[in-house]
Amino acid sequence: MLKDNINKQQLETKLRRQMAKASGDFGLLQAGDRIMVCLSGGKDSYAMLSLLQLIQQKAPFTFDLVAVNLDQKQPGFPGHVLPNYLETLGIEHSIIEEDTYSIVKDIIPEGKTTCGLCSRLRRGILYRVADELKCNKIALGHHQDDMVETLFLNMFFGAKMKAMPPKLLSDDGEHLVIRPMAYIREKDLIEYAKFQNYPIIPCNLCGSQENLQRQAIKHMLHQWDLISPGRVENIAKAMANVVPSHLCDAQLFDFKGLNQINFPKVFKC
Repeated sequence: MLKDNINKQQLETKLRRQMAKASGDFGLLQAGDRIMVCLSGGKDSYAMLSLLQLIQQKAPFTFDLVAVNLDQKQPGFPGHVLPNYLETLGIEHSIIEEDTYSIVKDIIPEGKTTCGLCSRLRRGILYRVADELKCNKIALGHHQDDMVETLFLNMFFGAKMKAMPPKLLSDDGEHLVIRPMAYIREKDLIEYAKFQNYPIIPCNLCGSQENLQRQAIKHMLHQWDLISPGRVENIAKAMANVVPSHLCDAQLFDFKGLNQINFPKVFKC
């Protein structure tokens, strides 16, 4: 038991420091923020809330957290779990009930991927709720693995070098989305969730779709992790170390205007 407590403290300190570093690097948490923390009932969002609360206690400035869950009316969803959990934390929270499950099921044919429509519906609702709760930032529980997976998904299936940014301004310019766990690996969150014994709620909509391309990418990265530890972290670092002159995007680098200027002549003897 003592060893478990020590391991938990060490892991918690590591995760807290990684979150604090991401905040410092990208300006995620600032004085006076009122942050809407989106909870799904999964390990990632639970851990994000726990770590944000730890940082809130230790930060040299003050900011507020509001935990929000969107009850999408999935069959069998245990609606009492999150309210009970949040009550024990004593944190300000709100449960939003919107039947997006029926909408997605009515529109998307059986066997097709539901993630795209589901995420768009969720995003619109969360933006509205952030305004109602007077929150200036929306925190999502995506971690480093999610960001790397998204990079490869966009490369393989969208022909784009694009991932999830740690900080994003919505298209309407009115909402700031932050991802405080941008530097945190999923395998560490899995371990942390075991220590914390969170009341996990499975997703019966997208979480049960094993044929998703993201699952294939996740499997690929897991194999890389086994064969070459540190590779996923290096890919994540590469996303913050871009050299436009050595890629092929003419909008990022002026290849046409690149010419020899004062190039020294070489004379043969």
